[in-house]
Amino acid sequence: MSGPIKPRANISLPEDFLFGEVPSEPIAPRVAEAAPPPAPIAPPSLGPLAAFVGTWKGTGFNTIFRPNNSKTPTPLPIPVTGSDNILELNLTSETLSFSPSLGSVPNRGSDPQGDIFLNGIPYLQVINDVTNPGRTVGIHVEPGLWMNVPPTDSPSEGPTLVRMGSIPHGTTIEAQGFSAVIDGPPPIKPVDITPFTTVAPGNTTTPIKFKSQTADTQGTPRIPQDLTPFIAAGTITQAILDDPNSILRNIIAGQKIVSTTTIFISTNSASLRSPNPADTLFGGGTDNIAFLLGKDNDQPLPSLPNAQALQMNAVFWIETVEQTITVPVFNAGDGTILINGESKVPGQPFPVFSVTPPVAIPAPRQIKVTSTQIQYSQIVILNFANLSWPHVSVATLVPADPVVVPDSAFN
Repeated sequence: MSGPIKPRANISLPEDFLFGEVPSEPIAPRVAEAAPPPAPIAPPSLGPLAAFVGTWKGTGFNTIFRPNNSKTPTPLPIPVTGSDNILELNLTSETLSFSPSLGSVPNRGSDPQGDIFLNGIPYLQVINDVTNPGRTVGIHVEPGLWMNVPPTDSPSEGPTLVRMGSIPHGTTIEAQGFSAVIDGPPPIKPVDITPFTTVAPGNTTTPIKFKSQTADTQGTPRIPQDLTPFIAAGTITQAILDDPNSILRNIIAGQKIVSTTTIFISTNSASLRSPNPADTLFGGGTDNIAFLLGKDNDQPLPSLPNAQALQMNAVFWIETVEQTITVPVFNAGDGTILINGESKVPGQPFPVFSVTPPVAIPAPRQIKVTSTQIQYSQIVILNFANLSWPHVSVATLVPADPVVVPDSAFN
């Protein structure tokens, strides 16, 4: 990803806004002789959310089977009749912006549970379709909150993380989970976009594969219908349709990742387990407007949903990437140098490093630097037409602003 940075989606709170406890007694006005006010109490830890700072940019891939109907059918270059679904494929560009943390958010407990204090970060995610060169179409915007929740006694739960988001189509999500830290790169498992029979949770399902999932098949209910140029460019291939997470693995295959923090979240507690077997299940869920639920929308599984968002699972990988950059000749007083990081995969994002050498550099010199990279894989289960349809999104993001290189990199 190169060229000038275009205007980005930003999110911010008023500078003087910070969550805290409302005092139980009025605070007397200060007089000259009064003692100085007590030092403010440090806000609760953000845990792994501390990495979510500023604005991030990147690219990704989105797949969604969407309903197709006879009243307002989706026009296609090669008409397809009788199909109740369209497989839409999107090459994407994305910005993910974070506000400063909220502070100390009090949650009051009821006996035997005491009060707890959360901390979190507001976010705004904006995704554009860039499948057609020169034409950008907005396909997703999501304001929300990431929150860090401390351990509790009632329920007996270890530390957890929560993502709460709102989607303009009419769905809100509350996904709770946990995090883990490992040395080295993450083991990114495959993900399958194949629809399956809709049954009660926990029962056996049957996958139902569609012709639109075969990349070189022409005339299927798919956008784009003809994938020939994308197959040639390597941007949408059969391997990618079989496993969109392969995009993420291809990017990190050529990188040196020294450590990874992984965040696992789900709206369905039955699909996620804490690392601690003694912990109870997490909370969470999705909620949909009546249109999405369709007929019998007062039921957990409506009989004729238009597109019920039933469940969302997501994995976020916060990766520390090490690479070597070359610092050009530098004399005292020359000012800051901006140096592009490397991108092993064409078209993928790379960080820009802000370098101000603490010493003169008489000849080009190589130094090791690190930056943070965010990758994610998300799967939403949509129910319609008597099937459950996986809606998979993946992306790789890097800081939109230059990464400041510390003086210690020159030691």
